[in-house]
Amino acid sequence: MSTLALKGPYWVTVRQYRRTLWLTGALALLTLAVIGGLRIWDLQTPDVHLQDGYSTPSDENRGFRTLTFAMDYLGQGILILPLLAGAFVAGPLVAREFESGTYKVSLTQSLSPAAWLRAKLLTTTAVALVTTVALMSAFRIGWGRMAPSGYLSWDPHPYAATGIVHFAYVLAAVAVGALLGLLIRRTLVAMSATGLVMGVVMLVMGAYRWSILPVKTITGPVGPSLWAPGGGLVMETGLLTSSGTRFDRMVCWEEASRTPGTDGGGDLWSKIEARCLARNDVTGQYVDYHPASHFWPTQLIETGILLALAALAAFAAFRVLRARHP
Repeated sequence: MSTLALKGPYWVTVRQYRRTLWLTGALALLTLAVIGGLRIWDLQTPDVHLQDGYSTPSDENRGFRTLTFAMDYLGQGILILPLLAGAFVAGPLVAREFESGTYKVSLTQSLSPAAWLRAKLLTTTAVALVTTVALMSAFRIGWGRMAPSGYLSWDPHPYAATGIVHFAYVLAAVAVGALLGLLIRRTLVAMSATGLVMGVVMLVMGAYRWSILPVKTITGPVGPSLWAPGGGLVMETGLLTSSGTRFDRMVCWEEASRTPGTDGGGDLWSKIEARCLARNDVTGQYVDYHPASHFWPTQLIETGILLALAALAAFAAFRVLRARHP
């Protein structure tokens, strides 16, 4: 039905890759059905109510355990979706057309090279974004059970699946895949190169996203461990001297470990560590953390970076196409 509403190169693109599109849609619907079914199964077993007013899933709740298992795999699938989208664009969608020479057929049908590439990219982008929405919706159905209402998770899977940044990853992957497909023009090599480039982008952004905004610091006396308020993301913890200088606790741990008789810890280890802390004038502790208010600004900044990358890659792809096929 959808192909009847499309015209020209858009209809050709959908018709050419209809099996891939049907498979993608079927997998997305299957994911929604599985997560929804596990959520219903989980609801069949009442939670165990604790004395502090909280509740926890019962040990007999096999539905919850299965849902947890499925959510882990779903989160991983959402993370690799941009890699799959980029590899598909780079390989079967673009590079294979040049490798086999079939692109010449389209360009002889009163179709400009730019219109040919635009139809392929817009069609793929629409399908990829709809698939992303479906998978993220399934994740939210399960995540509503895994985390309290309003809870922000800083882990990679829920960070990507409950925010807006993943849409930017998909757009960047499609644009990078188109550029590399035009440059390399070999299906498998273009797919591998796109996976490598986008993998590096995802690793770099994951490693440095929490360095974009400055951390906040709270301090307190030596004693029970400090916690980041409001469910913040802890970046670093440590000890402070009376002058406010940060002290590496490993110094005292290494001293205690070198003392005979402290292999298993115990009172002797604690006494040696306490004497070491007192000797180094340790009087307090600190926690560097990102408050919950940093979650969405970080998402927006990372999204902006990825959209800029997508725009540059798309611009470069059309320039390459124009230079080789004026």
